[in-house]
Amino acid sequence: MNDYRAILPAPTFSLAIRCGDDEITEIVYLEPCAELQPHGRLAQEAGRQLRAYLNDPQFTFSLPLAPTGTTFQRRVWTGIAAIAAGETRSYGELAQSICSGARAVGNACGANPYPLVVPCHRVVASDGGLGGFARSRGGFLLEVKRWLLAHESARR
Repeated sequence: MNDYRAILPAPTFSLAIRCGDDEITEIVYLEPCAELQPHGRLAQEAGRQLRAYLNDPQFTFSLPLAPTGTTFQRRVWTGIAAIAAGETRSYGELAQSICSGARAVGNACGANPYPLVVPCHRVVASDGGLGGFARSRGGFLLEVKRWLLAHESARR
């Protein structure tokens, strides 16, 4: 049984929201599935903001996120959050900016509990390829990353 407070349809996937009353605890990509109307004020606001992004990739999120992750992961996520819509950075470039290694950055990207809000889809392979996404190297989730980058008209 899941504990989603809302499931929103997106063009080729769905987004599920987990939250308490005061903080978002996780946003999850799902294969397309039935919508679940938001339960609670924060889930409604999260749904509103996620829909706003789906309509306008320049939308800026202002959701309260539950503190999570290691100190290193939070450094990586801060670096990811600084990448503007329509831009990308390679795992290596992001790693260099925080004095780390590309593989460690990739692992932190995969552990990101707040996709879209912390836009890990904007981190790509150094050869311009997609790299991985949400701890996946292919399939459905890589197609989500491809769609998100196209939605933002990202330059790679």
